[in-house]
Order: sequence, then structure tokens, then C-alpha cells
Amino acid sequence: MAGGNDNHITRVLFCGPHFPASHVYTKQYLQKYPFIQVDVVPLKDVADVISNYDICVTKTMRIDSSIIARASRMKLIMQYGVGLDGVDIDAATRCGIKVARIPGGITGNAASCAEMAIYLMLGLLRKQNEMQVSVKQKKLGEPIGQTLLGKTVFILGFGNIGIELAKRLRPFGVKIIASKRSWAHLHTSPEKNGLVQNSSLDDIVDETASHEHICEFAGKADIVVCCLLMNKETAGIVNNSFISSMRKGAHLINIARGGLLDYEAVLHHLKSGHLGGLGIDVAWTEPLDPEDPVLKLDNVLITPHVAGVTEHSYRSMAKVVGDVALQLYAGTPWTSIEIVN
Repeated sequence: MAGGNDNHITRVLFCGPHFPASHVYTKQYLQKYPFIQVDVVPLKDVADVISNYDICVTKTMRIDSSIIARASRMKLIMQYGVGLDGVDIDAATRCGIKVARIPGGITGNAASCAEMAIYLMLGLLRKQNEMQVSVKQKKLGEPIGQTLLGKTVFILGFGNIGIELAKRLRPFGVKIIASKRSWAHLHTSPEKNGLVQNSSLDDIVDETASHEHICEFAGKADIVVCCLLMNKETAGIVNNSFISSMRKGAHLINIARGGLLDYEAVLHHLKSGHLGGLGIDVAWTEPLDPEDPVLKLDNVLITPHVAGVTEHSYRSMAKVVGDVALQLYAGTPWTSIEIVN
């Protein structure tokens, strides 16, 4: 936290052109507080102006050490949404700047992402792209789709999003298996803070287990859903050996980060028919080139990084950012954020 000053304006910087509701909703939330200023600037201008701001909110921009070194007034860097892959945390720490994430479980972000995962599953199972062709060709009663009923779903990463997904999947009559790095607490019997207990899963594997063990779980599933945080340990985890271990015709869903999937491996297995379908809300490079070969395939569904972009989650996150700015101005402790350094 930092002390306030009645004559001081606390300035909040949003970086970049994408996810416009983030700064729009934050401005709306703070409009009755003239001592809080919210600005959004183009990516190319961030380095030149960052020294004028107290709080930086990243969206898709990578805030690296060269930019952070210029942030002489900065007290806090946040990412609007889940994860902190857009921030050089070590550089911020060296400069005495706190870095924080907005916990997805308190804003509705996790629930929104879980809903999107189900949307993509159903779109692939019911052959959404082929249905659009049938509509244009005035055909009724085709294509023949599949149900979620009776399927096995592997949730790769049983954090906030994975937990929310399991809650929503169970009524569909599916078998749920998952991976989680720390899962001893799942064995406790009473439900605490809405946490899905071990009884809600049919099987679970520790993420610290060997890659071969994770692949064994993938081989049991009809649908694999990536819900992992992106870091040096998880980058490219869905690689050639992982996809090869999946059942022929199984579907792959990614609502986390594009870098979790090895692009060449995914493209190869889609073309060969081993991978039955791909549903992604995130891509390897964003925004994804509309001419990318992956998008030419009929069994691919892509949405423009909107899994967490709902009215509920974005207004909730705007309140978190706004409250942090107000607390910084007042010199009171920050609440509803998780400081990571």
C-alpha cells in the first residue's frame, strides 16, 4: 500500500487496444471519484508515459524490464483477468513495484471460462460448423452429432476454472478426471468455500507426476480441457506425445493460454484425423491470423479470447481495480487482490 495525499491524483494506466470493456467499466465504476484518473494508451506509447502512473493494468501487452525500469512512480502492476504471464515479476520486484493478480474465483471469471469450455465442447460434439453448412444448403436432420452424456472429460489443471467446470459438467452425466499440483485438500469431507471435493471427481493425478502419467490420463478421455496456468513448466505441455496418447477422435479444448499447446503437433494431428476436433478461445499468437491453416479445418472452433469476457466478470474485475485505486489513494491496505512478490 501507499499513503494518500489530498492534492494527489492516483493515476491508473491500461495498456493496449484489446479487451475495451476492462477500462470502460473501470472508468464507469470510478466516475464519481475525480481524484482517480483512468487512461488507456496504445502499446507503442506505454514506455513513454508509464512514469506518470501509480497503477498499471496489463491486458495483452508484455510489460518487460525495459518498460518497468521507467515506471518511477509505479506502486502496483496488475493483469486484468487470470494469470500474470504479461508481467516480468522479477523486474518489478527489483524496482520495488508490487505485482498482483485478481483471483478468478471472486469475480465470476472462472465460472465464465467454465461456461465457455462447455460451449466449445458442445459446438464440437454437435458439429457446429457442419450445421451452418446444412442451414445454407436447406438440409434438415443432419449432421448427426454426439452427446456429452457418457463421455469422459479430462480437466488438465484443477484450479478455480477446473473446479467451476467440474461443477457444471456433472449434471451432463460425464465421467470427470483431473490433474492438480496440490490436491491433498480435496480429500476432506465437508465442502469449504464452494470447493468441489474429491467425490466430484472419478480420478485425479498430481501434476508433478511424470509427463507419461499425465498422458495416461489423456488416453482415458473423450475430451481434454486445458485450464492450466501458463509458465515455463506448462508451456507446450500438450505436445506430440500428449496428443498421440489421446483416443483417436477425441476433442481438445483450450480456454487458458495458447502456449500450452504445441502448434505443429496440434495441426498435424488435426490433419491426420487422430484429433477429432479443436475448440480454442486462446491462440498461439493473438490476435490469430485469419488465414492460419488451423482455421481452414472443419473440425476447429475458435472464439476471440472471450471466455472470461462477460458482463458479470468484467464489472466485478472493474470493481476490484477501482477499489485498489481508491485504497492506494487513501493509504489503506489492498484487498481482493493476491500480491505475488
